Amino acid sequence: MPTAADHLAITPSAARAQWRSIVVRPWAIEGRRQVAFTPVETLRCLAASLLVDHRRYGGSTAHRADEPVPGLAQLFKRPNSSILAKMANLDGSRRNGARHEVEVAARLLGGQDELASVYRIIVRAARDVGVTAENLPDFLYLEHDDAPLILLGQDELRTSDIVDAVQTEHPGVTDHMTELLLIAAARVGQHRFACDVLRNHAHRCVFCGLSVTVDDRRAPRMLVASHIKPWRNSSPRERLDVANGLTACPTHDVAFDTGLLTVNGGLRIHIHTDLHRKIDNDPALHAAFGRPPLAERLLLPADALPPQRGVGHAETRPQHRHARTT
Repeated sequence: MPTAADHLAITPSAARAQWRSIVVRPWAIEGRRQVAFTPVETLRCLAASLLVDHRRYGGSTAHRADEPVPGLAQLFKRPNSSILAKMANLDGSRRNGARHEVEVAARLLGGQDELASVYRIIVRAARDVGVTAENLPDFLYLEHDDAPLILLGQDELRTSDIVDAVQTEHPGVTDHMTELLLIAAARVGQHRFACDVLRNHAHRCVFCGLSVTVDDRRAPRMLVASHIKPWRNSSPRERLDVANGLTACPTHDVAFDTGLLTVNGGLRIHIHTDLHRKIDNDPALHAAFGRPPLAERLLLPADALPPQRGVGHAETRPQHRHARTT
């Protein structure tokens, strides 16, 4: 059985051997025990957890799982349900998962640099044995450079808030490794939330419409996806609810955060009275808060899920929605 070291210290040669075994593997026969997951499969499932929450799917809905789950299932010649079950093993939500898998997940999710390094090793090893990008997409966009893996929305979280939430919501947890995994899971959940909010708003600032693409890729950090109701004050459901999030450029994100911009029940954008008086006499302020570029109402795609009733109202919008340091 593979150990934690087989995953955390995987070598290119070991990864290539595992990919070769996967390429020639026959499809799993229904009702028969599947072959054990190799470390490269497990590590790909872990990477996929940054994009897909396995808890959204049950036994009867596994076939509806979002990418990259179906693509991995096709490549590994397993059903979607097996990929989702492995993801559950990794985050500790299935008790029959191997202990080393929880250790691997806690270690890699808690250190993005190490996860990025392992990810590159297994993707490049796959290419070496002929597994193409069509069959194994680089869904974290790390294959071709040494750029760091960035989890979105982390500026919104303070470590103390996460620890307090873990201790409050999981009072029976005494195992250090499990606690580390829960803390890492909170950060991953925030990343998935931010990705969902950005998609919900078509990767465009809801206040001014800014959307930046360079070389056919979206420019990183030009948009921020944050909670309206602060993470620390939200329930577990609200922390993952896209209706509790707004996409904004950095200027309008901070302005909303500090009360310079507010949004009423009709999603109309209001400018702080004192700021409004100064706009016409200050070109820089006008460039950021004049109309345009500032819209009259939140710029939401026709199919977007709007902010929750009450959450986006000017009279209920919490001050200092999130901290900028962790």
